[in-house]
Amino acid sequence: MHATKGDRLVVHGRTVGHHDRVVEIIEVLGTNGDPPYRVRTEDGHEAIMSPGPDSVVRHAKTSDIDPGR
Repeated sequence: MHATKGDRLVVHGRTVGHHDRVVEIIEVLGTNGDPPYRVRTEDGHEAIMSPGPDSVVRHAKTSDIDPGR
């Protein structure tokens, strides 16, 4: 799994009734885009994640990245 700042991390719900969670990768702490990642949720909470096999990186387009962040 490789990511860059501005990508989205989708964590799929693992049980019935749990929806997918989408977080923004705000910092890559591993080497060459590898985990762990510092992420921000929609409500502004920040955490460090090492995503498992139930996660997918959605790469941002360069025009989607906010230069102010």
